[in-house]
Amino acid sequence: MAKNRGNFPGPLHGIKILDFTEVLSGPYCTQLLADLGAELLKVEPPWGDETRKWGPPFISKESAYYLSLNRNKKSIVIDLSSGKDGQQVAMRLAKHCDVVIENFRPGVMAKLKLGYEDIKKENPSAIYCSISGYGQSGPMSHKPGYDIAAFAASGIMSITGEEQGSPVKTGVPIADLGAGLTAALAVSAALFLRQRTGEGTFIDVSLYDAMVSWLTFQAGYYFATGKNPRKLGSAHPLLVPYQAFKAKDRYFILAVGNDAIWKRACKAMKLADLAQDQRFLTASARLLHRSELVELLERIFKNRKASYWLRIFDKAGVPSDEIRTVSEALDSEHTRKRKLIIQMKLGRHNIRSLASPIHFGILGNSQHPNSAPPRLGEHSIEILEEFGFSKNEIARLLKEKVVVAAS
Repeated sequence: MAKNRGNFPGPLHGIKILDFTEVLSGPYCTQLLADLGAELLKVEPPWGDETRKWGPPFISKESAYYLSLNRNKKSIVIDLSSGKDGQQVAMRLAKHCDVVIENFRPGVMAKLKLGYEDIKKENPSAIYCSISGYGQSGPMSHKPGYDIAAFAASGIMSITGEEQGSPVKTGVPIADLGAGLTAALAVSAALFLRQRTGEGTFIDVSLYDAMVSWLTFQAGYYFATGKNPRKLGSAHPLLVPYQAFKAKDRYFILAVGNDAIWKRACKAMKLADLAQDQRFLTASARLLHRSELVELLERIFKNRKASYWLRIFDKAGVPSDEIRTVSEALDSEHTRKRKLIIQMKLGRHNIRSLASPIHFGILGNSQHPNSAPPRLGEHSIEILEEFGFSKNEIARLLKEKVVVAAS
């Protein structure tokens, strides 16, 4: 995998990662690291990552969900419930890997004799990252880690949705994705630290912690006032106008981030008097008179198509954009020019996947071959051979179904 990445195989080339994760937060983390050149060994139970079955839709018998999160990885099936044999196979792999990542509930890996302290004895320089719902400590640490639960518990769900509506979740699972991104950052930093000190470390990342950290200025509002922030739909709590508006044909967003932009917006709309209106002259004034200004703009915007407003605002340097559907975003010229979609071969099928969002000047993000998400146990034998298992050992492990290979 990593060796096929051309002259610059990625900044993490040569790093081996043993991946015990499934569903979303962990696989997203490890896919980010794989895109950066690390060799990812995905350890799966005999039934596989449960998202393989999350569908329809399916492509070549794999769910679109699974396919979106597991490219550039190798799959080995190890039955960790088989007793010492399965655990010993996993430990032999861990002894020669740079990083171990898991997203079970706290304590599960320790019961399997594959926790950080167990692996540290065999591989003192190993970096061990645990991703969980609520962290390795605290009164909620025992709870299972589901995106919507952490999203709700963090407080963010209480400020998401229309002002008079019920709380809603976001269209993508940001607690899972936020934890995965945080874990990938932490692993990268730990690798840099190990290069300087020679020491491994334990990393504790949780969905809950990631979401609480994302409260940012909303937490700042609470710290300063003692009051809860409130839901405002698409609107910003401090900036006006900064939200979605309905034009004659469709919705678009207008993002007035400061007074200079407000003046440009008024000039573009040919409403010079509005720019001088004392109620709207400054950001603080516009915030105080939010409802009046929003109602006024809603009446204006509904008279013309969104394309008209976007054209005049873009010409004036006023941040604005149409609210696209997923297909409009993925099929857009900008997405194509940014090379954000890659093609891969999966059996007889050509599949599309989202490219890494990280662009290195020397690497880019689409110049090297990407491997399609692996079939269950596709690389079991290859990985065992790579890690020094003899032919007799491999034959026994396969016969006893401690390890399973794809047929």
